[in-house]
Amino acid sequence: MTHYAYMLRCADGTLYSGYTTDPVRRTKLHMRKKGAKYTRSRLPVELVYTEAFATKSEALRREAALKKLTRAEKEALIAAFSAEEK
Repeated sequence: MTHYAYMLRCADGTLYSGYTTDPVRRTKLHMRKKGAKYTRSRLPVELVYTEAFATKSEALRREAALKKLTRAEKEALIAAFSAEEK
């Protein structure tokens, strides 16, 4: 099973970082107000970054690291990720 650290861009422009085994399904849960309390009042959200890991512990460590990044560092990761996806 693959594990992911991910980032969402909320409607108010803030970024939310999380962990999941299925980023698309998790984003849909956030959109139905079944995700994190943080995102419930900031809908809609958009999945803007994912990073895959072999183990849950690796993904959780990366999620914690993402949360510690500055806004500029997060935006740089998102920009690089978007460029790779095109």
